[in-house]
Amino acid sequence: MKQAIADALETRKERKFTETVDVAINLRDVDLQNPQKRINDELALPHGRGRPAKVGVFARKELAEKAKAHADLIITPEGLGDLADNKRRARKVVDGIDYFVAEISMMADIGKSLGVVLGPRGKMPRPVPPTADIARIIEGLRNLVILRSRDRPTFHVSIGNVAMGQELLVENLETVLKRVESHLDRGDQNIASVWVKTTMGKAVRV
Repeated sequence: MKQAIADALETRKERKFTETVDVAINLRDVDLQNPQKRINDELALPHGRGRPAKVGVFARKELAEKAKAHADLIITPEGLGDLADNKRRARKVVDGIDYFVAEISMMADIGKSLGVVLGPRGKMPRPVPPTADIARIIEGLRNLVILRSRDRPTFHVSIGNVAMGQELLVENLETVLKRVESHLDRGDQNIASVWVKTTMGKAVRV
């Protein structure tokens, strides 16, 4: 594992941007046509994602005010109406945010207005009460990654970026693999292979 990440970092070319480090996990002997066998989980990486996740909040006046200093985007009921009327802009806004949370009282309207945009992207908001500690909730989402196999044996997850260094990336990868194994009937025996690569680098087998 350490050698694979070291090779991925050492063989990459210098870029004008900070590349992410991604992992491809290939499963075997798992009946992914059975939804109960699919991996659908989320995990806070011990050393973060390299780039904190962007969090958007759907909220009414009081909760919106509390979230203003913490969220990357606030969408009020009025803003929701504007997005509902402009699906092209709605798609752009949704694509720019990693996770959403929403005041419970807005969930029905969000589903009706933006469900067709949020749903397929796996970004339906997490409902929270208006009295929620919104700062804590937002910060809890910053280091979160999604583990989702759907019905295909290969899925991908980011474990950080090249600026983090080898040791932190190794620990993030170990955390991801342990969580994946916990969902599999035969643990690591259900993992056919694991590959690591930087955004534009070559894939290296772990």
